[in-house]
Amino acid sequence: MQYFHGISSGVLCVIFGIYEKLLDSILNFFKDIKKNVKFLFPIFIGVGIGVLLFSNILNYLLYNFPFQTKSIFIGLILGCIPSLFKEVNTKNTTKKHYFLFTIVSFLIGVISVYLEKNISFADTYNFSYLHFILSGFAMSIGIIVPGVSSTIILMLFGVYNLYLSSISTIYLPILIPMFIGLLIGCFIFMKLTKFLLDNFYAQTFYSIIGFTLGSIFVLLPNISFNILGFTSILCIILGFLIGNSFEKLN
Repeated sequence: MQYFHGISSGVLCVIFGIYEKLLDSILNFFKDIKKNVKFLFPIFIGVGIGVLLFSNILNYLLYNFPFQTKSIFIGLILGCIPSLFKEVNTKNTTKKHYFLFTIVSFLIGVISVYLEKNISFADTYNFSYLHFILSGFAMSIGIIVPGVSSTIILMLFGVYNLYLSSISTIYLPILIPMFIGLLIGCFIFMKLTKFLLDNFYAQTFYSIIGFTLGSIFVLLPNISFNILGFTSILCIILGFLIGNSFEKLN
């Protein structure tokens, strides 16, 4: 589901109620191999099918319907927000100063989007293997940390479209170095996220919400008062309804 551009796979794991269990199963895999394999195997099968399926679909939609596709992604993000608030409030009493974490992380997200849109990147695919390893490492943040989209991170590294094409064609010279960086990053950020959730649960989740809201601005299309603008608004509403319904499937 990470291929829903702008939607963090971590957020979806939180909504489906498996995020913390997923971290525990991976980090403590060898403590109970049979139990953890039983839990992780269907998840990884679903991930593999999703990667192969949605990369091709997204290539088509982003090329032919860019405004409507991005609008749906914005709606999906907004639809996830109520579930995140509900998740954090079931384990902690809401305190006003917690919203400061949301505001700060939101501003960081907005600033990063502004920099990404105003810094010129070379229009070339002539990247080094080190660049792909670092891209994979950074991509792991979006996979592990709820509220941070790895697709947006790949856009910042300038390799998102190239990555989608490589997935579609299984182009190993690009996928292998990215996978190496991804494995290293996943281990590091799983350890870090588990520490933050164990010791600063509410603060971490309110920060997640801020990053999630900030990620919207990288997708925001220029909506005009015409048919295209009207359909974009409808797509935002549709995306919101879909995202908001994820919690009911839990």
